[in-house]
This record gives sequence, structure tokens and C-alpha cells, in this order.
Amino acid sequence: MPLILLLAACQSTDGNGDGERGTAAERAADPSPTVVLETTKGRIVVELDRERAPLSVANFVGHVEVGFYDSLTFHRVRPGFMIQAGKYTAEMGGRSSSAGSVHNEAANGLRNLRGTVAMARLNDPHSATTQFFINLVDNAGLDYDSAAGRWGYAVFGRVVEGMDAVDAIAAVPTQRRGRHEAVPVEPVIITRAYVADE
Repeated sequence: MPLILLLAACQSTDGNGDGERGTAAERAADPSPTVVLETTKGRIVVELDRERAPLSVANFVGHVEVGFYDSLTFHRVRPGFMIQAGKYTAEMGGRSSSAGSVHNEAANGLRNLRGTVAMARLNDPHSATTQFFINLVDNAGLDYDSAAGRWGYAVFGRVVEGMDAVDAIAAVPTQRRGRHEAVPVEPVIITRAYVADE
């Protein structure tokens, strides 16, 4: 069932001390918000770059705050390339958002280096929605290149803790499932994603 993303409905935490940030205004003012992805292979901490990728960061944080990524999987794992998540459950059922697509910010000067996080998209350069990937290696071929007429894939953050978990996900054997290639045989689930305190 599609989840409706209501960014305006994001509320402050109830003060239960679980490490989440206070008010939406405080989160929006932070140029480098941090998101934690708790996965079945370990904890991944991502520092986002709101100054260079404001649209991508707002989109990602908005989905995190409404629990969109909770229970989704890393559904595409390509060793020596990247791991991707943001749409499918363990049963490969798709989850959709009403937020719409994000304008491609790949010309922001951030490069697809090992450990960076970027927006996944279709052939249309402005088709990114909820899916993201973490680069396992330096992927220069995914960078914006105006001379080559290449839009690239917009980097909007980097892993600051948990590359061991990222590498553990990359090591999971994969298989083809229907039209999907490189699906982990053992589902790797994002049990919870949240915006964290500094």
C-alpha cells in the first residue's frame, strides 16, 4: 500500500531520549544533518550535505522522518560498484511516495567516491524519488560531466560510520528475482532510519 508523504506533518520528538532531533525547524537549520540506518547487517551513519544538495537532502530527510525507509531492503547489491535501497520490502513489494521527483543536483561538485550516498534514478536525469545508493568504490562514471553531456547521479551525503556494515551488505550472495537482478539471497533490511543528534 502506498505511503503518503506529509512533510508538513513532521512533528517534534516527544522527548523520550532516543537520540532523535527536536523540532523540524532545528533540523532544517542544520547544514549537515545525520541520519542513522539500523540494518540487519549493522548500523550505518550518514552525514548529509544540505548546502550542496538541498533538494536531495530535504527529500531524503522528509522520507526518513515519516518512517518511509523502515522495513525496506537493500534490494540491489553489486560488489565492486554499489548497494541500493529505498523502494522494496523483503518480499520485493514496492513502496511508493506521493512526494514526486527531485531535480538532479549532480552538478554540485560532490563526486561518487567510496562511501558517498547518491540518489538513484531512471534514464530521465530528474526522475529520482526515494531510492538511494551507497558507492562501494570510486565511481567516476556516475559523476556529472557537462563536457560529455552526462547528468550523473547526485551525491548528497557520505557514510561517516558503518562502512563495515556497508561492506557486509556487499558480501551477501545475490540472485535474480523476476525482473530484478542482484537481489540478496538473504534480505538485508533497514529496520529503522532516523535523524540523529550530533
